[in-house]
Amino acid sequence: MQEISQRQEQIMIQRLSPRQILLMKLLQIPTIMMEQRINEELESNPALEIDDKNDTKEDKSEDNTNDILNEKMDDNPANEENENGNDMEDWEEYLRDDYDDYIPAANNQNADEQNEKINYKESSYVSGDSYQEDLIAQLNMMPLQEEDKKIATFIVGCIDAGGYISRSSEDLVNDILFSMNISTTAEHIEHIITTVIQRLEPIGTGARNLQECLLLQLQHIQPPTPESSLAQRIISKYFNDFTKKHFNKIKSALKCDDEEFERTINYITTSLNPKPGESSAYADEVSMVTPDFIVTIDERKHKLELTMPKSDLPELKVSHRYQQMYDEIKSKNSMSETDRRAAMDFVKQKLNAAQWFIDALSQREQTLYRTMSAIMNKQEEYFFTGDEMKIKPMILKDIASIVEADISTISRVVKQKYVLTPYGIIPLKFFFSESLTTTTGEEVSSHEIRSIITEAINNEDKSNPLNDQDLCAMLNQKGYKVARRTVAKYREQLGYPVARMRK
Repeated sequence: MQEISQRQEQIMIQRLSPRQILLMKLLQIPTIMMEQRINEELESNPALEIDDKNDTKEDKSEDNTNDILNEKMDDNPANEENENGNDMEDWEEYLRDDYDDYIPAANNQNADEQNEKINYKESSYVSGDSYQEDLIAQLNMMPLQEEDKKIATFIVGCIDAGGYISRSSEDLVNDILFSMNISTTAEHIEHIITTVIQRLEPIGTGARNLQECLLLQLQHIQPPTPESSLAQRIISKYFNDFTKKHFNKIKSALKCDDEEFERTINYITTSLNPKPGESSAYADEVSMVTPDFIVTIDERKHKLELTMPKSDLPELKVSHRYQQMYDEIKSKNSMSETDRRAAMDFVKQKLNAAQWFIDALSQREQTLYRTMSAIMNKQEEYFFTGDEMKIKPMILKDIASIVEADISTISRVVKQKYVLTPYGIIPLKFFFSESLTTTTGEEVSSHEIRSIITEAINNEDKSNPLNDQDLCAMLNQKGYKVARRTVAKYREQLGYPVARMRK
């Protein structure tokens, strides 16, 4: 019989406070969406107001707020739980960053001057976000449980411009727990993808690869035609041979005549859409993307200057009326002690939330500025020349060490953020790439390899295109140590098919 014993154990656990979670969420929001987020906060919290610069009570109001927020509430367990974030244990495995440990210092004094030089709104460009908007509109018309709808909406946000889901179900489970605090399983994610996402239009949306995308479209054709039935057999059983154009091998296996096979191949290539997200129905529907940063070149001083566009976001303050309300409740003897304490807790909670939001907005701007400054300095040669070959190898960890932040913080800063450069508007993720080593021991960015591959394919003899081994040999000859499979990966990322399909 196993002996049962008790023992004490001391462990250290890091928990996220509500203000840390608030900052984490604000970091992810691009500038163009911040106004909407601020308006949502103004509507939900009456203790938060737009700051009127003519308000003479501003200074007094600020001091009073600090007094209230610092006041002890006589061992109120509700306050302790809110402050320590004890209901956030599920986040511990995914977040290890204490945002209060660092507050980057921004130097944005020349913002107004730079905004006079560059009208960044006129430089905005378009992005096909309307595809996701249409998918979400379709989701809203489906009879889904609330949690399933949230999960499905999150998955839609992970669909790329081509209409594909590139993340695995296991990764989505972690992402959903991390971002939404919803615990689910890979099996449930798979069920939602196949029964909800893949039923959205255009058909083929939500596929994990090209084969699944084409099969979804073929399975949707009712009643099946001779061409769609044969096409389904080809794509499901002989897809690898189909992509390599081994047509004789497929015809022999299926025992079909040349005319029937030719009709079917023509049906596949003309009737099916390999990228449902890029269909013409969405190509004309565009939305504006506004840069979060502006990098300019001071020709006289030969240095780069970084500014953040002067936005129309309102200045916020804590409501003076709510502070007065707190004092009135505190001195109100006509209320019972229980009611008075409950009312004071409610008002203080709103005041807390208002002050935290104001502080988080300020810290968000400072964190964004310092992160972009580190990227700009790291990729200085590119910003001076616009030459992709000058981009240095750089990963999130590199910037995180400079900014003295967690990698997850940098990841959230980079997500959906854009910088206006003399060469156009560029997503921040563009500057991050893996490193490769040359025969001389020098580290180069994968951007450099991609540029060479692009130039080689564009200038190749189309009657005898370069295969991956040819490209690999060419790169090795130039001093780049890359394997053939690496070349194949970069070629696919650049959107070039295999050599036989480039003839």
